[in-house]
Amino acid sequence: MPVSLINPDGHVVVPDYHHVAVATGGTQVHLAGQVAWDENGALVAPGDLAGQVVQVYRNVAKSLAAAGATFADVVRVTWYAAGWRRERYDDFRAGVEQAMKELDITATPPAALIGVEILFDPEILVEAEVTAVVDRSRVS
Repeated sequence: MPVSLINPDGHVVVPDYHHVAVATGGTQVHLAGQVAWDENGALVAPGDLAGQVVQVYRNVAKSLAAAGATFADVVRVTWYAAGWRRERYDDFRAGVEQAMKELDITATPPAALIGVEILFDPEILVEAEVTAVVDRSRVS
């Protein structure tokens, strides 16, 4: 596996992510912002932050697989949340936990959650950009 996830000694441990990812693979995979659309472009879970987070993870899984990667290869996730307020964190976290169970994800790479006023569509509550690194021999 080309990615090692690290929490430095003496640094706060956050359950949702590690602070450092060291990638040793040779090929970078950059996913465009993934939102909660299904394969037909219909929004999944309108008004439901947790449900949209789960759908984003499903779309990320498909996109990673298309590049010959898995969640174990992810080195960075940047989340954008429309109309973000701290009170919404529990719903966000519930979606992350559900997706991790559903997709059997154990890796928790470095992540950022950035509040924005609005995303592409006013009904889209969350979007994720993902970067992975894979061994060149695994890329299709």
